Amino acid sequence: MVLKNVFKNNEEWIKNKLAQDDQYFNKIGQGQSPEFLYIGCSDSRVDAEGLMGLELGQVFVHRNIANMVPNTDLNVMSVIDYAVEHLKVNHVVVCGHYGCGGVKAAMQSADLGLLNPWLRNIRDVYRIHATELNAIEDEDKRYNKLIELNVQEQCVNLIKTSAVQKAIRSRGVKVHGWVFDIHSGKLIDLKIDFEAILENIMEIYHLD
Repeated sequence: MVLKNVFKNNEEWIKNKLAQDDQYFNKIGQGQSPEFLYIGCSDSRVDAEGLMGLELGQVFVHRNIANMVPNTDLNVMSVIDYAVEHLKVNHVVVCGHYGCGGVKAAMQSADLGLLNPWLRNIRDVYRIHATELNAIEDEDKRYNKLIELNVQEQCVNLIKTSAVQKAIRSRGVKVHGWVFDIHSGKLIDLKIDFEAILENIMEIYHLD
């Protein structure tokens, strides 16, 4: 049973960290100054710090189903504001992953109860890109493409926020869209041009 091993594993983890650096916990106890805000999926197979090869204190993490950034979700909006305005992160990342159950569910014509309002955000992404997606005959490839497009649209949602816009102008904060391939372990940069997105939406979403 996994549960009975948790605290034993914790003790081993502490020993390993202190063996590498006997001041490890004293250092992280002094505060945090992360370089990244990572917005990812809650999927148990995706480990934010692990897949980036980073340690505690280097990444401020928010996770939810299908790595969404809806402006009506005060949780993610609060995380963005705190990370950008107070922690002064330099990079804001939306990271999706292939095999995402949330995106898969959104592709189905099914009533999923409480999940419906959340998944509607992903279905809206499909609606926006329906022509491109419907032209892909292979269902698996269409699924992967929607995962990528969802990351792109969540980056757009990030750029719509006043906190991110101000940080881009004042500190040169960068927005990134990534996908984690759970089949290979590879982290893929979608190379989203956030500056072009910002320019295209400024007429409507410019916030001073």
